[in-house]
Amino acid sequence: MKCANLAVLLVFLQNAIALNATITTTLQNVPTPLPTQVEYLTEPQATLNKPQFMPEPFANVTGSLNNNGVCQCSVYLPDTTFPVQKVEILEITARVLSEKFESELTKVSQYTKAIEIYEQKIRNLTIKVEHMESTSVSYTELDFQFLKLEINEMERLVTQLKSTLVGSNVIVEQLYVEIRNLTLMVNQLESLDQHNILAIRREIVTLQNRLKECEKDKNQTTAPPYFPPGSCGHGGIVNISQPYIVQLNWRGFSFKYGAWGRDYSLQTPEKDLYWVAPLNTDGRLLEYYRLHNSYDDLLLFKNARDYRIAYGEGSGTAVYKNFMYYNIYSSRDMGKLDLNTNTLAVRKTLPNAAYGNRFSYAGVNWQDIDFAVDESGLWVIYSTEESTGNIVISKLNETTLDVLHTWKTRQYKPSVSNAFIICGVLYATRPVNTRKEEIFYTYDTNTEQEAKVSIIIDKMLETVQSINYNPSDHILYVFNDGYLVKYNLIFQPVLH
Repeated sequence: MKCANLAVLLVFLQNAIALNATITTTLQNVPTPLPTQVEYLTEPQATLNKPQFMPEPFANVTGSLNNNGVCQCSVYLPDTTFPVQKVEILEITARVLSEKFESELTKVSQYTKAIEIYEQKIRNLTIKVEHMESTSVSYTELDFQFLKLEINEMERLVTQLKSTLVGSNVIVEQLYVEIRNLTLMVNQLESLDQHNILAIRREIVTLQNRLKECEKDKNQTTAPPYFPPGSCGHGGIVNISQPYIVQLNWRGFSFKYGAWGRDYSLQTPEKDLYWVAPLNTDGRLLEYYRLHNSYDDLLLFKNARDYRIAYGEGSGTAVYKNFMYYNIYSSRDMGKLDLNTNTLAVRKTLPNAAYGNRFSYAGVNWQDIDFAVDESGLWVIYSTEESTGNIVISKLNETTLDVLHTWKTRQYKPSVSNAFIICGVLYATRPVNTRKEEIFYTYDTNTEQEAKVSIIIDKMLETVQSINYNPSDHILYVFNDGYLVKYNLIFQPVLH
């Protein structure tokens, strides 16, 4: 309609300009007596008694002759001056409207091309939606989001077209209706998810986000509370640090089994004595061990003292107050080795203990008898035939190796990968996969209560051969497929 009205206006302006030229030419060719006639006709004496009427332009009139034979007639001129300024204003307005018309016409051309493209997109989307509606193929939320994104983009364009094209926009209205129908169809498909796949996935995403927030908050917590060496004023292990790999054991990569740690003494907790005891390549015989007087010496392989031991077996070795405790080869006997002289100080049989790889740890052979050290002294972890392979814990007299007290658990020892004791509480581990271990079981000898826990330990290699705890620094010393690895422990404060 705009286009038609503008065309009519242009034609009218052209006619007005032509009329202006014609009238100007006519006025220039009027005979000279005309002003006299006009002047005469405008005299009031001549027209006083004449009847008043509105003559029509270009009409034939009747004249008369006066006494002198001159013809007289009345001529009506509507205005003495032609409105040239108004015509110029009309010309300027026409030119502006013409420019606007050309601009709008260009936009319409561009929008027409865009509409053709999006019409094809609507057809493709319609095919996709109909296919999703008619088939039972599983679809994901990403499919719905992709469809919604394209539909929203087309809806934005059509809305823009509606606001620009006033009048002839039937095609745009039809496109807008089709897009709205597509939106309703996609929403209906999404709500008719029979297997609740999208709802479950959204719930999983929500839980994952909450878990990330919890981990973020946990990483932003303050430093863990400090507990002095030998202190048990905490609520047990709550977390474990990432592994710190010290080095490969001094005998090489082929010696995958063994144990290592730091000596602990209540009298001199600040004293450093680090020991490394790899087994032979058969994973059974303990024949050599090495001592370092400082951690720096251990790192740099300096000032090492190497010793040979007679008939040791397994990776259950521990060092306490400058004595090494180990299982005598192919027996249920316990050995106490003086590290100052490298001599066997005490040999004692552990009553009813199974041996000969009868109830060793999972994935680790020849560790039927496992020694442990905590804040209160020396312990031994083992199994008996009477306990049907379940873990038995005994507190030992470190001087005589006599059993002071025994606790029987309900945890099967061969299903455990390793164990250690902190403040009288046994912590048992098991493998989760080749890169993670889990502390899953505890037994408190103070209360004789057992519990299930879940504390994940990252490990460098697949198999953990031994774990030794040192109360001086609250560190776990782990022998992991020949590598010496350390873990810092984080304890839970006791709430009063």
